Amino acid sequence: MDSILLHPSYFGPISQWVAFSQAEKIWFENEDNYQKQTYRNRMYIYDANGKLTLNIPIKHSAALGLKTRGRQRYKDVQIENDFNWQLQHWRAFKSSYQTSPFFEFFEDDLYPLYKRKFKFLMDFNYHCMEFVAESLQVDWKFEKTQEFILSPVEVKDYRPLVDAKSNRGFENTRYNQVFEEKTGFLPNLSILDLLFNEGNASLSYLQEQGL
Repeated sequence: MDSILLHPSYFGPISQWVAFSQAEKIWFENEDNYQKQTYRNRMYIYDANGKLTLNIPIKHSAALGLKTRGRQRYKDVQIENDFNWQLQHWRAFKSSYQTSPFFEFFEDDLYPLYKRKFKFLMDFNYHCMEFVAESLQVDWKFEKTQEFILSPVEVKDYRPLVDAKSNRGFENTRYNQVFEEKTGFLPNLSILDLLFNEGNASLSYLQEQGL
């Protein structure tokens, strides 16, 4: 796989990291409009009752006094920090993954992201993805687009992987999950699910998957 184009996401699903881990060069779409129901502000994890959705609340354009008919640039979207969403998400991680093999290994490096207040969603997401890259021990090197690329040339467009409502036919192979015996294997969860369960084997796993 050569150059690819991705969206910065809330850690990102496994499918995005399959693309990232196999690419020679990564571009991030930095100039698009924000869209709902995507991994920009959403992740899926595995808790005792099955798939759990964690959402980052955002400030909508009307609340900011913007006359944009509901459209905002992704890089301008602000996090609604009046809600204690960081504590809720952290508690969900602890409840879901404290018995996983590698949660404690990553816990101390992950926790600061849930203590620091970020104003802009995209800034937070870049920090989240940097954490993943460092955890996978891959180079955190990329380029940002300077304008919206409608029809990419000489780059594989994986921006649709940001759609949280569609796996685009992607089904990753099984790995051990904490609650698998109760509910069965759940594919394409947050990359955190893979890291907490597979640890330093995660990169090899990603590189063996197909898109």
